[in-house]
Amino acid sequence: MNTWIVFGVVFGYFGLLMLVSWLTSRNSSNDTFFTGNRQSPWYLVAFGMIGASLSGVTFISVPGEVGNTGWSYFQFVLGNLVGYWVVAQVLIPLYYRLKLVSIYTYLNQRFGFKTYKTGSFFFLVSQTIGASFRLFLVAGVLQLAFFNAFNIPFWATVLITIILIWCYTFRGGIKTIVWTDTLQTLFMLGSVVITILVIANKLDFSSADMIGNISQHEYSNLFNWNWQSPRNFFKQFFAGIAVVIVMNGLDQNMMQKNLTCKNTKEAQKNVYYFSFSFVLANVLFLSLGVLLYIFAQQQGISMPAKSDDVYAFLALNHFGLLAGVVFLLGITAAAYSSADSALTALTTSFCVDFLGGDVTPKKRLLIHLMFSAIMFFVIVLFDIVNNDSVVTAVFKVAGYTYGPLLGLFAFGMGNKRLVKDKWVPLICILSPVLTYLLNVYSEELLWGYRFGFELLIANGLITFIGLWMVSYSFKVEKK
Repeated sequence: MNTWIVFGVVFGYFGLLMLVSWLTSRNSSNDTFFTGNRQSPWYLVAFGMIGASLSGVTFISVPGEVGNTGWSYFQFVLGNLVGYWVVAQVLIPLYYRLKLVSIYTYLNQRFGFKTYKTGSFFFLVSQTIGASFRLFLVAGVLQLAFFNAFNIPFWATVLITIILIWCYTFRGGIKTIVWTDTLQTLFMLGSVVITILVIANKLDFSSADMIGNISQHEYSNLFNWNWQSPRNFFKQFFAGIAVVIVMNGLDQNMMQKNLTCKNTKEAQKNVYYFSFSFVLANVLFLSLGVLLYIFAQQQGISMPAKSDDVYAFLALNHFGLLAGVVFLLGITAAAYSSADSALTALTTSFCVDFLGGDVTPKKRLLIHLMFSAIMFFVIVLFDIVNNDSVVTAVFKVAGYTYGPLLGLFAFGMGNKRLVKDKWVPLICILSPVLTYLLNVYSEELLWGYRFGFELLIANGLITFIGLWMVSYSFKVEKK
């Protein structure tokens, strides 16, 4: 694709984001940045959260992964649906009742100061690694599509990208994010729909032909009942529940959007509508994946060795200008819908959890800059490593760090026991280490059993057990 077309698409898109930022950040304050003044319409939050939940990794990976594992990922998505209902029924009422800005304040009220700081610290580490990795993947696409043509180094691409994100989030914060997420979701889903229509046109498929070919294709196989497989239905389904509870319900990044709604009822309504929309969005991505492979097979196209490259390769080289442009819009929207909100959530969590929330706008600005710089250096480090297996392992580390959060909140809401606060940091550090060892030796210890996404549940359970070991019952003496 012509590099100047890529330039026009990407920077035109950012120009639109800057306009939205200007409109939403006028007369902004710390309350605007952290909570959006709790005035966001629930339907706007619900639609925007689709893009934030899918992310650039989903946009790139899910369609290509169909060639390896079929529709088995949908088992995980069905678990996600149940997980969102749990979040709506259990966590959202709790957060609104306590009037939380940072959700980790709950840990301070329930257990104590060290537990509170530990939970917030694990979020900061998880979110920094996860957001940096997602942005790293998309910066690589932009590097190949545009910046390489001008001999611009990768570190400069990353710097430019983060500066642009900072520019449209530093004033309005979460209020701006709610609106930009809506715009980014529209571009992301629109690009998938247009790509599907382009493929159908090139293959001369009617709507019935397209549905028939997708449903009958071998890649549309959905259920896996092999108990030893990491993609077994029950492993995927229950892991899908746990992942949503942790990476949405216990994640400041996602919950900060929900907490901008006017009240508990509207926040719950937002989650219910969003959860169904999220499932439908994943059906689109999986359907697109099958169509990509059908197209390549019928056209005799040799596919890239890496499944993550499949969608980009076909969109930019074989589907024509329109599909190439909407792919760039989609991947850019997918990446920045998660990166911009992550940057805002990191700033909010640090200001509230480590600085007490009473910060001046100038200090908040400096914290925002600090996390922008941290993300820049983490992404550049990923590039220096330049080894897929190592980078993937680093990304998995972020998953391990969510386990302690699951254990902490589950213990806090599951019983009334108190814990010896000073031991909690050690337990939360040991839990991921023990989980890693369990994963490495699971086949020897558990009769051939291999963990998949449900490893998160094991991580949370180990944390829960550790907390129980240092807990005690609290009895109020009757006078």
